[in-house]
Amino acid sequence: MPQLNKLRTALPGGPGGNPAAPPSARLRTALTVFFALDGFLFAGWVVRIPAIKQQTGASATTLGLALLGVSAGAVVTMVFTGRLCRRFGSHPVTVVCGVLLSLAIALPARTGSALALGLVLLVFGAAYGGMNVAMNSAAVDLVAALRRPVMPSFHGAFSLGGMVGAGLGALVAGGLSPATHLLALTGAGLLVTAVAGPVLLRHPAPRPAVGADDSGPPRRLSGRARRLVLLFGVIALCTAYGEGALADWGALHLEQDLNARPGVAAAGYSLFALAMTAGRLSGTALLERLGQTRTLVAGGATAAAGMLLGALAPTTWPALLGFAVTGLGLANIFPVAVGRAGELAGPGGVAAASTLGYGGMLLGPPAIGFLADWFSLPVALTTVTLLAVAAAALGYGARNATHARVS
Repeated sequence: MPQLNKLRTALPGGPGGNPAAPPSARLRTALTVFFALDGFLFAGWVVRIPAIKQQTGASATTLGLALLGVSAGAVVTMVFTGRLCRRFGSHPVTVVCGVLLSLAIALPARTGSALALGLVLLVFGAAYGGMNVAMNSAAVDLVAALRRPVMPSFHGAFSLGGMVGAGLGALVAGGLSPATHLLALTGAGLLVTAVAGPVLLRHPAPRPAVGADDSGPPRRLSGRARRLVLLFGVIALCTAYGEGALADWGALHLEQDLNARPGVAAAGYSLFALAMTAGRLSGTALLERLGQTRTLVAGGATAAAGMLLGALAPTTWPALLGFAVTGLGLANIFPVAVGRAGELAGPGGVAAASTLGYGGMLLGPPAIGFLADWFSLPVALTTVTLLAVAAAALGYGARNATHARVS
């Protein structure tokens, strides 16, 4: 940061100046808070899924259909969020979606049927999908201005928020009703948004680093570039599928198949999130040491081995170990895939890859539900292993697509 500020000598907002240089540290902090809030609220919801499943009387199939509401709401919103960010700016859209997500999280606990649950999850999914695209767009702008590979740190904040949210959920799962718990999360989300939101609203998104020029109309991508962006989006989808599967079905697998207590079952996702947090917080150093391709391949192989153990272990503790190893493996695949798409196509590439990636996170849980009814939940969870292997193979195949830019 000191070196960066020495390079930015023009007055903020003046000709040739970088209007984001002075508040860049505050913007990074505020964005980090929103990533953490997103993970915190999402984890608070997922650890209460077993209780809400019982409350609504849903089977695995009907619960999977209800969870499809999250997917549908998010995917539809993601299609339009990029346009909203271009028109109003990614910072205001992030703040508005933070408010909506905080309000929506209280709704699932107020339902009494799988149909009602699916309908309110449409609203929850819309807010969640919009917030994720807006946050990632804002983060890409800031990473470009800072000229440092810090994208994993934002996703690390998401994982840290998920760990805290899941851990808190594990503590209260036995003594607090889902309605009370999720309503408390609404209050916490609104409070955090009220504190961090004004920082984003006061400052526009930073401009790209010196020497970059995005003032003209967007350049048309070649067919090869579009295919590569799609490839990195599929890599992101493969890894996000596993994150979504563990978020929505991990606790149920531990409680239903391995007879874990509710608190231990809820702690399974917390352990997974802790491992992802550790992996992402060390992601910048890992990228500098191994490079992007080896990080993708090693991460996919590690996640595949971990999920095989987590899904097929006969007792709780080996399964928990498998969840942790899976978290370490998946940690940096999504940030690397999104970053490489951005190298190819700028913010448009990031938006496309992020949409595909989060689509995997949201579409994975319903697929797991269908497979659990057709076969069993442990067998359904092994699909996470297959997609992790696919992510590693695709990452190796795309090794010459872009070159890392580390400053």
